[in-house]
Amino acid sequence: MLPLPDKIIKAMNYEQIFKNIDDILWKEAGCSNELDYVEQTSWILFLKYLDDYENDRADAMELQGKEYNRILKPEFRWDSWACPKNADGSIDIHSENYKTGPDLSDFVNNNLFPFLQSFANKDYPTDTLEYKIGEIFKELKNKIASGFNLREILDYADGLHFQSTEDKHEMSHLYESKIHKMGNAGRNGGEYYTPRPLIRTIVKVVNPKIGETVYDGACGSAGFLCEAFKYMDEKADTVDKKKTLQKSTFFGREKKGLAYIIGIMNMIFHGVEAPDIQHTNTLSIKASEITNSERKDVVLANPPFGGKERSEIQGNFNIKTGETAYLFMQHFIKMLKAGGRAGIVIKNTFLSNTDNASVSLRKELLENCNLHTVLDLPSGVFTGAGVKTVVLFFDKGRPTEKIWYYQLNLDRNLGKTNPLSEKDLEDFVTLQKTFAISPNSWTINIADLDPATLDLSVKNPNRKEETSFRQPDEIIAEMQNINKECGDILQKLV
Repeated sequence: MLPLPDKIIKAMNYEQIFKNIDDILWKEAGCSNELDYVEQTSWILFLKYLDDYENDRADAMELQGKEYNRILKPEFRWDSWACPKNADGSIDIHSENYKTGPDLSDFVNNNLFPFLQSFANKDYPTDTLEYKIGEIFKELKNKIASGFNLREILDYADGLHFQSTEDKHEMSHLYESKIHKMGNAGRNGGEYYTPRPLIRTIVKVVNPKIGETVYDGACGSAGFLCEAFKYMDEKADTVDKKKTLQKSTFFGREKKGLAYIIGIMNMIFHGVEAPDIQHTNTLSIKASEITNSERKDVVLANPPFGGKERSEIQGNFNIKTGETAYLFMQHFIKMLKAGGRAGIVIKNTFLSNTDNASVSLRKELLENCNLHTVLDLPSGVFTGAGVKTVVLFFDKGRPTEKIWYYQLNLDRNLGKTNPLSEKDLEDFVTLQKTFAISPNSWTINIADLDPATLDLSVKNPNRKEETSFRQPDEIIAEMQNINKECGDILQKLV
């Protein structure tokens, strides 16, 4: 197969290039779903970004009369193995390094990937590109079995550029669209995608400021960190403020390899050059060993729902529970500085469950933090998740006396074709500023709660009880979860 001429690829807009890459992956035997498409696109885009980044740095150093020490060896740089160039910058298809078919697959699998994976064997700081190379590739596999398909993808990817703000802005939109599709791909998609209108609303209410640190210990595709960066970058009107946002503001942790590479790429596309995201299990950190120097000003997160953690992980926390989200809640409270602010998405059952762990965690939250706002979300906000959620807004350092509730009541059912919008949340944002009372909002006094249960259930005193009919995908997701739990129990009995 002959490659497309350079001038044709360069004439394509980025959206068309992304679509063409997806079309190739669709016919690739090694890639079977949206998650595979995003993963395989991401490692290729990362290497293209790394090449552009190093070229920019080399040019800048040359202007200063200095030499830039490149991260990658010459034979593993984009212009050497992926798309060798002629003197005029066009792809040199006659170069001996312009491989295709089995030769290209052999080089990538047996030379390129082992070299990139070797970075994981060295102790690099987490905010360096060397660390990210090692963490991205140590668990990653090239799933593009056909070297001919890979050749086509590389030629298309060479038409993408990361140098200008406009380039990154356009690709951030395209990449977010891919993550959104992945989020709709199935039950596991929710791990990677929190609706952006909800994230932007949470960021507005928490209002992170330049000079503060922002943390997400379950960052997934880094949606909260990206939206916080956009929100703060609009107010960064000096070079020093821009540098602060780049170097010392955003911090994340992510356990899963696919989510890690997606989060890294998403932040790069949004303009953060070397995101400080650690590839680690956040819950393996003992809560009692978190020091003041590690604590952050702002925590924004949507921790995983319904996971079950092993006893050794539970041992890292004062309140023992297998519920992943409850362990994350304890971690987030510990990670906040005194006076720090948080916006956390969690299942609405957290407010009312009567088991010891739930009651104890509510007690810890109310005694150590000011839980000032609870946003009650309708079903369907998270596609395919099959759960109702709330957002908890709290400040650390003084106990809760009153809680302002807002119940989001919409005149439509939410779903894939009718998603949540920022307009849906405008009334909440406006009323929350003064904790105003309305048909959808009210306040409770902590002193009026039953101290034995500390039940924080959403009970709107301004609306009559209405029968709520759940959506089919919510019911199916719940049935699947119940089947899985039954299977796990039976497996233990065998």
